[in-house]
Amino acid sequence: MNAINKQGLAAPKRFALPFSPSLKTREAIAAYIFLAPFLIFFSIFFVRAAISSVEISFYDWRLLRPTRPFVGLDNYVDLINDPIWWGSVRNTVYFAAMTVTGTTILGLAAAVAVTRPIRGQGFYRILLYIPQLMSVGAIGLIWNWLLSGQFGVINYLLSFFGVRPINWLGDPNLVLPALSLATIWWTFGFPMLIFIAGLQGIPEHLYEAAKIDGANGRQIFFRITLPLLRPTILFVTVTGVIGHFQVFGQPYIISGGGGPGRSSYTVIIYLYQQAWVAFRMGYGAAVAVVIALIMAAITSVQFLLISRRVEY
Repeated sequence: MNAINKQGLAAPKRFALPFSPSLKTREAIAAYIFLAPFLIFFSIFFVRAAISSVEISFYDWRLLRPTRPFVGLDNYVDLINDPIWWGSVRNTVYFAAMTVTGTTILGLAAAVAVTRPIRGQGFYRILLYIPQLMSVGAIGLIWNWLLSGQFGVINYLLSFFGVRPINWLGDPNLVLPALSLATIWWTFGFPMLIFIAGLQGIPEHLYEAAKIDGANGRQIFFRITLPLLRPTILFVTVTGVIGHFQVFGQPYIISGGGGPGRSSYTVIIYLYQQAWVAFRMGYGAAVAVVIALIMAAITSVQFLLISRRVEY
């Protein structure tokens, strides 16, 4: 029954929600509201595009031909039987492995160096990060000049040590390491910033306790710093593989579209040639789907290997 107030009238019932959301639930709702614009655009321009790519890959979809017959898995069969495709996969895996390893090691070393209490710490951080801000076109022109077999700066410096000129971009065995070197110099700044954040998140009392116990710098790094950075290393390597597996600008600009021959031909150059030069959109969509599956498989293996022993 309703409560009776002083005037003898029944007090109206207060409206009550069927449930009282907790603070955590309210924060989650607010977070999804703020994320809604991104999720909408992501669904329209990525998820929908990915679904359309899968659908197009089952058709002989050519840009300049009005008919688009259904071919089923023929595009995938042609891709599997193409030796040029497998050569591009081998080159890309080789390049990505070298580059991710180099950027991870160099980024971690730079992060450790600039997190020490040294004079001009902020200046060194900015100086090391500057190459990350440059465009791939600028990087391509700079390293094309540095790696030139005749007038390159690197060969000029090596000549002081009696080393004969090396044809960095003309030797099939050297072109991918040369491109990887250029990419490491260009992109190690981002892993450096991530490692700086990870290093700053390690509790200082762990280092103090280790020093009291008599641990030296090498023991502190391998027993405390490195284990506690495993989540950061996982993030850096996963994002690095995804980014460097999609390499296009460096081999296209520096080595002239994947040369010499096809020794620096990557999967994205192969995709570009099939879809935007030969206008085989259906086949190009199949290539894109397979590339996505390869990156998903490599990422899954990384999670299994690195996240198995994560320290918190």
